[in-house]
Amino acid sequence: MTERTETTRLRMTRLLPATPEEVFDAYTDAEKQKIWFGILNDKPGIIEIEVDLRVGGRQIAVWGPDRDNLFRETQTFVVVDRPRRLVTESTGSSPDGMTMTTTIEITFEEHDGGTLFTVVQSGFPTVEMRDFFAGEAWTGALDRVETYLLRR
Repeated sequence: MTERTETTRLRMTRLLPATPEEVFDAYTDAEKQKIWFGILNDKPGIIEIEVDLRVGGRQIAVWGPDRDNLFRETQTFVVVDRPRRLVTESTGSSPDGMTMTTTIEITFEEHDGGTLFTVVQSGFPTVEMRDFFAGEAWTGALDRVETYLLRR
């Protein structure tokens, strides 16, 4: 058996229409997350989020169309530097039982009257999983956060 030690990572940025403080809070506050998480959905589905925003604290998010098809993500906060930087160890699971643990580092930089949101996520088991997160998961999440910020 060969142990794989290399990791696959993604890096992406998005300019968001708010201050770093506003973007940081929208991204980390449970009540704000519950709004933007479902903001683009036709049907609300299930969205449950708890956040203990401190080093060693956790964010637990459970979501999906119904109780039989839930995704779950637990992030443990490693660095909390409001409003500049957030680092978490994230373990997620899908309804089919697949699990994955990655490290997520996000920076929030003032830029052109908004905030440059940069995410670096590492530890993907495959290039295909990394590409899914870059093309679908993060793009969808940031579309939702941006819509929330524009509508508030």
